[in-house]
Amino acid sequence: MTPLFETAITSSVPSVLQKQAQHAVIRLCSNLDEKQQLHLTSILERSPELTLQLIRALVGSQYVLESCCRDSSLLLHWLLSDSPFFALTPIKIVDAIETACSDELTLDDFDSLLRRLRRRFIAALYWRDLNHLADFDEVSRAMTTMAEVFLQQAIDFHYQKLTIKLGLPIGKESGRPQPMLVVGMGKLGGGELNVSSDIDLIFAFPEAGATQALSPDIKIRAVDNQQFFIQLGQRVIKSLNEVRADGFVFRVDMRLRPYGQSGPLVSNFSALEHYYESQGRDWERFAAVKARVVACATLPDPVQSLVIEQESKECLYAVLVPFTYRQYIDFSMIESLRKLKKMIAKEVKRKGLQGDVKLGAGGIREIEFIAQSFQLIRGGRDTRLQERNLLSVLNVIKDNHYLDAGTLQGLTEAYLFLRKTEHAIQAYQDMQTQQLPLDIIDRERLAWIVSHESWSDFVARLEKHRGFVNKEFQKIIAEPKAKNESSRDEAGEWRLLWSDVRVEAVPPQMDAQEEIVDLLSEFKQSRNVSSLSSGARERLDECVPLLLEAIYEKYSKDIVEPNNTLKRLLVWFESLVTRTSYLSLILENPKMLEHLIRLFASSSWVAQTLTQIPSLLDELLSPSKLYSLPDRNTLRDELRQRLLRLEPDDVEVHMETIRYFRLAHSLQVAACEITGSLPLMKVSDYLTFTAEVVLEQTFQLAWRLIVERHGYPPEVSDESSHFLVVGYGKLGGIEMSYSSDLDLVFIYDVDAQAMTNGQRPVDSQTFYTRLGQKIIHLLNARTLSGQLYEVDMRLRPSGNSGLLVSSLSAYSRYQQHDAWVWEHQALVRARPIVGDAVLVGHFISLRRKVLSQERDLGPLKVEVIKMREKMREHFGAPLKSKKNSAENAEFHLKQDAGGIVDIEFMVQYAVLAWSHQHPSLNEWTDNIRILESLQNVGCIEAGQAHQLIEIYQSYRAAIHRLALKQQLSSVVEGQPFAIERQEVKTLWQDWFR
Repeated sequence: MTPLFETAITSSVPSVLQKQAQHAVIRLCSNLDEKQQLHLTSILERSPELTLQLIRALVGSQYVLESCCRDSSLLLHWLLSDSPFFALTPIKIVDAIETACSDELTLDDFDSLLRRLRRRFIAALYWRDLNHLADFDEVSRAMTTMAEVFLQQAIDFHYQKLTIKLGLPIGKESGRPQPMLVVGMGKLGGGELNVSSDIDLIFAFPEAGATQALSPDIKIRAVDNQQFFIQLGQRVIKSLNEVRADGFVFRVDMRLRPYGQSGPLVSNFSALEHYYESQGRDWERFAAVKARVVACATLPDPVQSLVIEQESKECLYAVLVPFTYRQYIDFSMIESLRKLKKMIAKEVKRKGLQGDVKLGAGGIREIEFIAQSFQLIRGGRDTRLQERNLLSVLNVIKDNHYLDAGTLQGLTEAYLFLRKTEHAIQAYQDMQTQQLPLDIIDRERLAWIVSHESWSDFVARLEKHRGFVNKEFQKIIAEPKAKNESSRDEAGEWRLLWSDVRVEAVPPQMDAQEEIVDLLSEFKQSRNVSSLSSGARERLDECVPLLLEAIYEKYSKDIVEPNNTLKRLLVWFESLVTRTSYLSLILENPKMLEHLIRLFASSSWVAQTLTQIPSLLDELLSPSKLYSLPDRNTLRDELRQRLLRLEPDDVEVHMETIRYFRLAHSLQVAACEITGSLPLMKVSDYLTFTAEVVLEQTFQLAWRLIVERHGYPPEVSDESSHFLVVGYGKLGGIEMSYSSDLDLVFIYDVDAQAMTNGQRPVDSQTFYTRLGQKIIHLLNARTLSGQLYEVDMRLRPSGNSGLLVSSLSAYSRYQQHDAWVWEHQALVRARPIVGDAVLVGHFISLRRKVLSQERDLGPLKVEVIKMREKMREHFGAPLKSKKNSAENAEFHLKQDAGGIVDIEFMVQYAVLAWSHQHPSLNEWTDNIRILESLQNVGCIEAGQAHQLIEIYQSYRAAIHRLALKQQLSSVVEGQPFAIERQEVKTLWQDWFR
C-alpha cells in the first residue's frame, strides 16, 4: 500500500475501521496491473479529495470494492472521472441506457448489457451517496429512473421479438393494437426507490382479444392476448430478475397483483376493475396509493403508440383511483391501518426485527402510515393528497394544516435520516435489508458513513427520531379513548339501555323516560339500523351509549331540551349509519361529540345541514379551524384552489364543490355564533364575504361556458368582461343571514347589436342575457348538496317585466327618469359585487348621482309612508285575537310597525332626503354605518343613532337565532320586544309627522 493511501486512511478513517480500510485498498490494488496502479496513483496525487472519497466508498460498500476488483475500467474510467463531479440526473441515465441498447442485440447480449449498465450506475450512485455528494432527492430519482428505463427497454425488446413470433395483440372491441402497461407500486410508484430495492410491479393490458400477424405473408401461431402478455411478462421479469454470473438488474416482486401469487401474471383492465370492485382489500388500497404507470410497450406505429399509451393510462387510472380514494371522509381506514400495523408488529417480533429502521417502532413504515392515513381518509375529496411521493404528501398535509408545521418538520427530518441510514445499510452488500448491524465493526462503519463520531452518537440520534415518529404515529393510529375500558365503565348505564331499550333501563334520574325510550326504539327499528352489517353494528353500539352519556350527563347543563337534541342527533345518525366511516370518525375523535351536541342542541339548521351532507362532519374535526374564520382574501384563495384541482369541463363537480364550500363556511360561522365567539356584525360580514366569493367563482364558470359557446363581443376579453353583477338587499347591505337569497341586477356596457366572434355568434344583448341565465342556473339549480342561493331579480329595471340584463345607458336612464321612489330606496343598499373594474366605477358614480338628487321632502315622505303601509298590510303578523293588546300580540320582527323595515325605511329616507347636502351619506350601503354617518353630519342626534343601532342589532340577532333554529318565519311573541318597538314607533312619528 502506497504512502498516499496510508496517510489518507490515518487522517480520515476512525481508528476502529482503519484495518478494514487497509485491507480494502490492498485488495483493490492487487487486482490492478502495474500500469493501472500507476494510472490510479497519478489520478489520486492530483486530487487528494478523490483519495478520501475512494477509501470511504471501499469501506462503506463491499459491492463497490467487488465491482472495482472485477472491472478496473469501472474504477479508472468511470468512478474516478465522472462520479465525483457530476450528479446522476435522470436525463444522463436515460441517454446512456437508450444509446447503449439496440434492437440488433441477441437476448444474451441484451441481458448482459443491462447488468453492466446497472453495475456502472449503482456503483457511481453508492460512491456519491456514501461521500455525501448526492442528496436524497438525487439518489431516489436516479434509482427510480434506472428502474423505469430498464423496464422500458426490456418490455420494448421482448415485445418486438414476441410480436414476430406470436403476432401483434389486437383488442376485440376496439380493433387496435394492445400495449402492456407496467404499474410501479411502492417506492417505485412514489419516485423514491431505495439504492438496493426490489421493484413491486403489476402488469396490465387494455382489452381481451387475439394476436394477428404483422403482415399477411408472415405465418404465426396466434394466441389470445392474455397468453401473449403472460409470455411477455415472464420474459421481462427474467431479463431483470435472473441472477447470472454478471449479477442482476432489479429484483422483481409481482405479489401485489390481483390474487397475489395465485393470480394470473397479467390481467386486462376489465378483470382488474372486477377484482378491485368485488374483492379488493384494504391493504391493496394502501398499496394502490403509490400505483403509477412506469412503462408501456411501444407499438410498431410510433404516432399511434403515443395516442394509445395515453388513452390506456387514463383508462387504467380510472380503475385504480376510485378503488383507492373515496368521495367522502373515510375514517374507517384508521382501523384497517391499525390491523395492518399489528400484523407487521407481530412479524417484527417473530423475526426479531426490532432493529429494522423500516418496520420497527418509529421507522419508515410508520411515517408512511401517517401520510397514508391522510391520503386514504381525505384523498377522495382533496385530490392534492393523491400525490405518490411521501415528502410531497407531507407538504400537502402541512399546507392544509392537517398537522402543525413543527410536527411535519420533525417527520420530514426523521424520514430523511432513516432513509439515509437505510441506504447506508443496503450499500454495504447491495442487499435489500433495513436491519441495523449486530457486529461491532459493522456498527461503527454505519455510524461513520452517516457522519457520526461513534455508534452511541448515531443510536442516540436514531432513537430521538424514532421516538418522535412513534409518538406522532400513536396519536393518529392508536386506539381512540372511546374504546378504553374506563370509557366503557363511565357509559355503562347507557350501554345497558341501548342493549335493552325499555323504560326500566333508563337511569332513574332522567325526566321524560318514555320519550327517550320511544326515540331509541324508533331509531333502532329503522330500516337503515336494522340492516347494518356486523361491523357497522359494532361501531354503532360504541357510539350510541357515548352519545346518550354526553347529552344527559357530561353536557346536560348546557342543553335546554335534551330530548329534542337526541331526536335531531338520531335523525342524523340514521342518515349516515350505513356509511361506517362516519361512525369511525366519531369514535376516532371523542372531542367531536362535544361539538356535535353543542351545535345540534342550539340549531336545527346545523342538524339539517349535516344530515343532508354528512361529509361536512369533517369541518368539526379541528376546533381551532371551526371557531376561527379566515378573511375574505383567504376565503377567495381557498375556493379558487379547490376549483383549480377539478377537471375544467366537469361543471357538475364544480357546482358541488362550490356548494360544499358555502355550506362548510356557513357551518363554521354558525358554530362561532352559537358559542358566542363572533359578534352579530362579524357573522353577517362573513356570510356576505362567502356569498361574494361564491358569486365570483360562479361568474367565472358561467363566463367560461358562454364564451366557449359564443366567443367574445367586440373589445371584450377575460380581463375586461364589460359586465357587472350588482347586489341589492342583504347582499348589498352586507347583512346576509344563513337563508338569505340574493337580490341581483345584471348590467353590461357594449353595443347591444354587435356580434360575438365564436363558432355560434350572437348579438351582445343575447350573449349577456345567456350569461345572466347561466349565472342564475348555477346558483339556483338543486344538486345533491342542494341549492347555492335562491336568486331574486325583481329589483332590475321594470321588475319581472324588464329585460334580464340592462345596458349601462338603459339602466342609467331608468334610474334617473323612470324609477319609483321605492327603487331609489333599494338603490341605497346596492353595490357592485363582481365584474369589470371600469363598469364598477361607472355604477358607483351613477348611484351617487341618483341618490344625491335634491328631492321635495313632502312628496318623498308621502311615498315612503305609502310603500311602508303597503308592506305592513301584506307581510305583517296577524293579531291572535282582537282582544290581544299590542304588547301581547305576535310581532313580525321585520315587517310590523316598530320592526326592522321601519328602521331601514328611515335610513333610506334620510339618504334620499339629505345626500345632496351631505355626499358622505351615500358612501355606505349597510344601515349601521349609514346611521353613524347621519350622526356624524348632524342629521340626527347621537342618542337617536345609538338607539336605532342597538335596536336594529337586537332585532337582527333574534332573526339569526330563528334562522339557526330553522324557524323560517320572523314572527315572535311581542312582549320581549315591546320597549324596542315603541321606541322605533316614536322615532318614526318624529321623522314622518
